[in-house]
Amino acid sequence: MNTHEHVHPRSLKHLSSHLYELIKGRLWLKVMIGLAAGIGTGLIIGSPVNLVDEKTASIIGNWVALPGQIFLTLIQMIVVPLVFASVIRGLSASEDMDQLKKLGSRLVVYFICTTAIAITIGLFTASIIKPGNYVDTSTLTIAAEAKPVDDGQEKPSDSSSIPELIVEILPENPLVSMVEKEMLQVVLFAVILGLALIAMDPEKSTLLLDLLGALQEICMTVVRWAMVLAPFAVFGLMARITIKIGLEALLGMAAYVGTVLLGLFILLLFYMLLVALLGKKNPFDFLKKIREVQLLAFSTSSSAAVMPLSMKTAEEKLKVRPSIAQFLIPFGATINMDGTALYQGAATAFLAQVYGVDLGMTALLLIVVTAVGASIGTPATPGVGIVILATVLRSAGIPASGVALIIGVDRILDMSRTTLNVTGDLTACVVMDRIVGGKRTALEAQEEEAERERRRQETREDVVIEES
Repeated sequence: MNTHEHVHPRSLKHLSSHLYELIKGRLWLKVMIGLAAGIGTGLIIGSPVNLVDEKTASIIGNWVALPGQIFLTLIQMIVVPLVFASVIRGLSASEDMDQLKKLGSRLVVYFICTTAIAITIGLFTASIIKPGNYVDTSTLTIAAEAKPVDDGQEKPSDSSSIPELIVEILPENPLVSMVEKEMLQVVLFAVILGLALIAMDPEKSTLLLDLLGALQEICMTVVRWAMVLAPFAVFGLMARITIKIGLEALLGMAAYVGTVLLGLFILLLFYMLLVALLGKKNPFDFLKKIREVQLLAFSTSSSAAVMPLSMKTAEEKLKVRPSIAQFLIPFGATINMDGTALYQGAATAFLAQVYGVDLGMTALLLIVVTAVGASIGTPATPGVGIVILATVLRSAGIPASGVALIIGVDRILDMSRTTLNVTGDLTACVVMDRIVGGKRTALEAQEEEAERERRRQETREDVVIEES
């Protein structure tokens, strides 16, 4: 008997049932309605209608945004434990250590390359369209701040400090890393624990794997509660920001929003190219199969929250090996942030245009390197792109206060870039499944047959219910 067979943990994909309910309930449509209603309400309460005075409008905005703040907090609350548990259990799903080594080495190179390409697309799109030229800086009250900081304040580390930087990546105190949401360190700690569990006697590792499985279920229960708030969250957050900045500022940012969305579309075309050339699959068929995951990612703005559905889609619809999908999806939700990286590139170029900062070739390369480093290991939660952007702006000599200009339109862009983040993870699954190769293990074949039987049983039950 295979030593791992009797302790193989139940996959995270089994927790996707309630996510299907959200899709059937058209959560994405409710979120879009909330988005439009939020903008409309903000315009009525604030500029240009000015239904109430400015102070009252601000108070109303804060109260209306309360569901949104609770939603964001609930999602942020579960990301660290969910990713931690999922990475460990994903590693334990692999019975072939050689395949795991092969997958891990190729995956890191693949993620770094695609992230760099995504940032480059963002920078290129913004440099061609020049959305910063369409913004009236006096309207946005930033003219006084428009003084670029000295490039000399932020210098890349010299080669002698690289060994220290590598050591610092490893978590000296994993609990502190979790508290401070240092996701790269959390993932590395989870990888080390996962590899140690694989090397252990299976009977001794069963207890911890079961505990982590229970932790995953708890996290997904919290996600289910948070999703109830999603449409109200988007409504409240958009209403508050519209009250603050008004219609004219929103319209002024339309060119920037369009630039980012165009960049994301180009990134999607790049993914389709990877699926066709490296994954050897029909890209249109691929898009059709992952549509539900994309809609849910758009609604939640969190790639971590949709991990169970991503995993289920990868295994059942895209026919990716369970051992690859169960390792790559949690890993990719934290490491693979191409949509966010593209957004950072476009936003940096946009703010450079607004502030009149000339980005030379050296500055552009520095932006790419900084954004790649900042994107890797960030929490898969709503709004995290703004936090990373401040780091990238400082490296390019652009005032970090420029973030205030784009935060008003960040909600729609956050939902859009999360959709591309999840698409990137599923693209990576297809590509890696093809590149890494190897036969399906007996356990994977057994799992797949059990899953097919379960689906057949569900279908029979549905037919009986309809007939009755």
